[in-house]
Amino acid sequence: MLIFQTTFLLPFTVTLLISFVATYGTIKLMWKLKIIDDPKKNKHPKVIHKYPTPRGGGLSIFLAAVAGAIVFLPIDRHLIGILSGATLITAIGLIDDKYNLSPYLRLGGQFLAASFPIAAGIGIAYTTNPLGGVINFPHWLISDIFALLWIVGLMNFVNMGAKGVDGQMTGVVIIASLTIAALSYKFSADITEWPVIILAAIVTGAFAGFLPWHIYPQKIMPSFSGSNLAGYFLGILAILTTTKVGTLTLVLGIPIIDTSYTIIRRVSQGKSPVWGDRGHLHHRLLDHGWSIPRVAYFYWLITAILGLIALNLNAQSKLYTMFGSALLIGGLIFWLSYKDANNKSN
Repeated sequence: MLIFQTTFLLPFTVTLLISFVATYGTIKLMWKLKIIDDPKKNKHPKVIHKYPTPRGGGLSIFLAAVAGAIVFLPIDRHLIGILSGATLITAIGLIDDKYNLSPYLRLGGQFLAASFPIAAGIGIAYTTNPLGGVINFPHWLISDIFALLWIVGLMNFVNMGAKGVDGQMTGVVIIASLTIAALSYKFSADITEWPVIILAAIVTGAFAGFLPWHIYPQKIMPSFSGSNLAGYFLGILAILTTTKVGTLTLVLGIPIIDTSYTIIRRVSQGKSPVWGDRGHLHHRLLDHGWSIPRVAYFYWLITAILGLIALNLNAQSKLYTMFGSALLIGGLIFWLSYKDANNKSN
């Protein structure tokens, strides 16, 4: 119990409070700087909100995470690398909130930001083989490339597939980071897992403090920086907790499958895979009469179910569950797409 209080409960609570207060201040700051998303001016089809809403929510999440990390974690090269990448993501996000940067420029920034923790020594030397044993990467360069692609990929999966309606992404990230904390807590007898639990608690607290301001009706949007910090921190946590890439892939099944389908659809239609449209699962659910809160709760529920499943499966069972999830979620997307096409033809 004492381990839980010191490694999770205390850093979670402190970071949550910092995030809650920082988000209030960020809302005021964004209004003052006029970094606002006005749906009357921003006519993009993916826009859902009906009233002007401040952007830049990632700033408060970043400030809370940095404060929590400095207070509760040792300042070593790993932490410096992690926070350096997070700083770059936040800076790019704030610039994007003001000037709407090109997706390709943002992608370059993602790779640069992800390179900081990798340069600090956070890499994937091996991963569990779902057919048995482990897969070792024979050279540090292959290990680092795999880690780079993993972190950048996860940033985009969360940004494209989980950030859609009020509260959706924030709740998904809280559940995912709680899953990683629970996974690390299983091995808490090993003292090297304690910093991972603490970092997971900090990430959970940073997003939990943001949630009251983001839940419907949202007072602020997480924007590019918020969603990318989510994918960035979750990707690093998955590496640090004995390389549980498969676990997090299963937990984030909805955004990963939805984003994969979206990219394939856009490419097959001759469109750029990085330019947004109104074809994500959350858009289709809204178009079929679901309310914004209902869509968010649906994402939270499925993520929580997959998280509980992931904590109780071996690598091979996770692989089978991933395939099953892909079929179910993919089937739902195709069915909704089919209904949309029929409605338009009629």
